[in-house]
Amino acid sequence: MVEPWLRGTLTEEDAVLRGVLHALELAREDVARWCSEFTEEQLEARPFGLPSVGFQMRHIARSLDRLLTYAEGGRLSDGQLEALKNEMKPSGSREAIFDEFEDGIDSATRRIKAVPPGSYDKARWVGRGELPSSVGGLLVHCADHAQRHVGQLVTTAKVVVQLRGAGDDSRRRRRADERGSANPLGVEDGRSEGAKP
Repeated sequence: MVEPWLRGTLTEEDAVLRGVLHALELAREDVARWCSEFTEEQLEARPFGLPSVGFQMRHIARSLDRLLTYAEGGRLSDGQLEALKNEMKPSGSREAIFDEFEDGIDSATRRIKAVPPGSYDKARWVGRGELPSSVGGLLVHCADHAQRHVGQLVTTAKVVVQLRGAGDDSRRRRRADERGSANPLGVEDGRSEGAKP
């Protein structure tokens, strides 16, 4: 499957917003690909002490909310700080975990699209220490932070599947991924498009 940034979508957005939005699309697709069949127990499993898949999903959604609050010039609310403290705690049913993740990506997408053009260099302050950043810096961090945690989620999901099994479909998906990761862009014979033989 071609990744979102190579699909020619979101061309109405500038390159920065498009890149951030594509990163969030990829995060959503990777979570669906690796975890859509997981039970609540598998979502909250912590093999070898790794943070659970459920934690990663909560953390991605809640971090996007916090980062975008800073990008919008706001301060974190008591509710956001309380949610941060509770990210490691199981958050209820399988549906609740997926709903929070999906709602978080949807909300982040709307908020990112609302960022005014030309505002990337505006100063922003992060955390209690009011560390310096900018609107653009926070947007880029939304993308790289989400992708970092999706990578951790996929690794944990692979361990959960390996240790507990998730049925033939998950094993087929894992084998297909291994084949695809050896050649992620579908380049044949080790040459890129347009390369001379």
